Amino acid sequence: MLKEILSITGKPGLFRIKAHSGKSLIVEELSTGRKFPVSMRDKVVSLGDIAMYTEEDDKPLGEILDVIYAAEKGGKLDVKQLVADGNLKSQFEKYVPDFDKDRVRDSDVKKLFTWYNLLVDAGFDKFTEEQKEEGDAEKLKEEGGKEEPKEESK
Repeated sequence: MLKEILSITGKPGLFRIKAHSGKSLIVEELSTGRKFPVSMRDKVVSLGDIAMYTEEDDKPLGEILDVIYAAEKGGKLDVKQLVADGNLKSQFEKYVPDFDKDRVRDSDVKKLFTWYNLLVDAGFDKFTEEQKEEGDAEKLKEEGGKEEPKEESK
């Protein structure tokens, strides 16, 4: 889900991959729909590859965004007010109580909340993909589907 959404260093906003071309990507800005190429020398990061530090382990960005979306009932966050009040980390703690207070900076939280608002504006309401369960073959069999036969070696 978030694998196709990119952050590009030096460019504000978020971008969706539209096509691959030779030595560049064609991206579309989420907020304006404007398309343009991004070269290989630009620093591009997929949101699906980002995680936030917690006390025990890193938490994927998609999981955090799902928690925020559920807590805010799909509403946006007032990032400017949170910055003005100095409440970025206290607000973030409501969503991720065990975040690493030493390694997560205010700028990280501000960027996360800004991205959340951009994604909600773009119509996102789910940020993680559901994992396929190992029992999918059994479920398929129970529902009358056929399981692929395994080839035997001779």
